[in-house]
Amino acid sequence: MLIHFTEGTSSALFSRQTQMLRFFSLLQIPQIPLLTQFPHQASLSKFPFRAIHFSPNSFDQRVVPKKLCGYFSFSNSAVSSSPHDDFDVELGRLLALLPEEMRRRVSEHPELHDLVEVVMDVGRRPLARFPSGDFVLSDCPITLQDLEHATSQVGDFAIDNRAGISRTLHRISAIRNRKHQIIGLTCRVGRAIPGSASLLRDLVQVGASILLIGPPGVGKTTIIREIARMLANDYKKRVMIVDTSNEIGGDGDIPHEGIGNARRMQVPNSDMQHKVLIEAVENHMPQVIIIDEIGTKLEAMAASTIAQRGIQLVATAHGVTIENLIVNPSLEMLVGGIQSVTLGDEEANRRGVQKTVLERKGPSTFSCAVEIISKNELRVHRSLESTVDAILSGRPPTFEVRKMNSQGLKETVQVEPSIDSSVENRDAISFEDLRMKDERIASNGFISASPLSEGENSLKDETTIRLYVYGLF
Repeated sequence: MLIHFTEGTSSALFSRQTQMLRFFSLLQIPQIPLLTQFPHQASLSKFPFRAIHFSPNSFDQRVVPKKLCGYFSFSNSAVSSSPHDDFDVELGRLLALLPEEMRRRVSEHPELHDLVEVVMDVGRRPLARFPSGDFVLSDCPITLQDLEHATSQVGDFAIDNRAGISRTLHRISAIRNRKHQIIGLTCRVGRAIPGSASLLRDLVQVGASILLIGPPGVGKTTIIREIARMLANDYKKRVMIVDTSNEIGGDGDIPHEGIGNARRMQVPNSDMQHKVLIEAVENHMPQVIIIDEIGTKLEAMAASTIAQRGIQLVATAHGVTIENLIVNPSLEMLVGGIQSVTLGDEEANRRGVQKTVLERKGPSTFSCAVEIISKNELRVHRSLESTVDAILSGRPPTFEVRKMNSQGLKETVQVEPSIDSSVENRDAISFEDLRMKDERIASNGFISASPLSEGENSLKDETTIRLYVYGLF
């Protein structure tokens, strides 16, 4: 805490306020809980004050309570709170949705700062979910009054039954009955984690368009939020976030500071996201577009259109691997689209494949892709097109495994496809193997029943003959 003494301040003023100095030290905590006990005071939790200026002549009547007028004034020009303190404040605002007993029990949990979400369903005991498992917050079942208390402190629920707390990253999701009444809440904790995208800094710096793939809850939104801040603050680019459910920039009209200098466009309805994407490009001249949760064919088409205009794209999509996108008809356009091609006899023989094969239809929307394995491990495909081509041809792709060790150091391992794992060795069937199969195969005409005489010895000296069989299984 900084205390600035002005020139006309008398020592008597401070002697009278010696007992208050311990109280003033609490101002380092952004919540300032004790100040609310003074009468005629506006809520100071809404003001980001970090320093106190003692002066008998300088103060703000709108902020300082009458009992303290003439003793000090506030300024926001000095000390900034740490990210840890800011998260404590935001977590406190989420826990304020809970009844007092539940709030006390979750606050006493040793993994409080790792809290994932709180689940409240009518008629059931409330649960707090931590990485180590679920924790029962109360033996008393949740009532409708408990849910009404929580929903009264959050924003309006949109058509997707999601709401938030203004200027925080928390997400409140509702479960409704047939009468459209809320009977359950999932209060998910949102965090802005500095450095969460450090494993991808080299890709971000060169302007690569990045597609993040991972199952729900693995940290896609956290990484994409940090990438937006990195591009806007560190590399001084014009970044526009198309925020579908206010998960990247938080709830309210003023975005969360976790996105840095990036701008944010809110989507009034998830069905309109593809239109907002085009609007962002045409109206605001961004250099980078950030998209969370591409999930429909229209959104994939809009992203492809934006990529063709030379704009850097960073987006997320649900899935575990790139193969999930290839077989998803709504999202296959993100990897270039898939088409069935019929080969001529000569080309099929040259490739050693069947006549009908799958190929990439066109250029990929994104230049590289990242499969999120865990919060500290990523699988990076530097060339998404090469990866898709390899998968479609049955070959294992080349990728990098990037990890963050316990000391915070980056570890990168290049994974190259080995010869033994090639498609030829996986799918090829040798002549010797076929000869030793059961006799029913030979009787069907796949292998001649005549014994090998001279050719048998030559096969041992020459390259093994391999017979490819397709369409049997």
